[in-house]
Amino acid sequence: MGIEIERKFLVTGDGWRAQAATQTRFSQGYLSRDPARTVRVRIAGEAAFLTIKGATQGATRAEFEYDIPLADAQALLALCDGPVVEKIRHLCPHEGVTWEVDEFLGANAGLVVAEIELESESQPFAHPAWLGDEVTGDGRYVNANLAVRPFTSWPA
Repeated sequence: MGIEIERKFLVTGDGWRAQAATQTRFSQGYLSRDPARTVRVRIAGEAAFLTIKGATQGATRAEFEYDIPLADAQALLALCDGPVVEKIRHLCPHEGVTWEVDEFLGANAGLVVAEIELESESQPFAHPAWLGDEVTGDGRYVNANLAVRPFTSWPA
């Protein structure tokens, strides 16, 4: 069984841009946004994936991801529940790990979040200077929720 252990943080300032090694545009939508199981369709550049994730417990959840044909992903996005989430993912190496910095577009513009995947929830890691508050447990920042309650609609 696939397991994802991920922590998520807000990003402060633009210092992360100097560390960004690559960037890829993502379009993703949700066939199911049930907290017990989400089913996501994602186009990442020219690649496409179908991902099934279980309920989150702490920073851990089951994750199964499969390559699918790009044409299938494009057709499946039309079947998704809620708008498609658009973002640019920047990979930022920092002290032996790679941070995924997501710069959201469209209705989520202005939101920049950094994620790190870990081997265990207790794994230590260096915090880059541009890392802000941790939002791992805050459901507002879950991409499936950003599809229906976008960042720009939140109260100030």
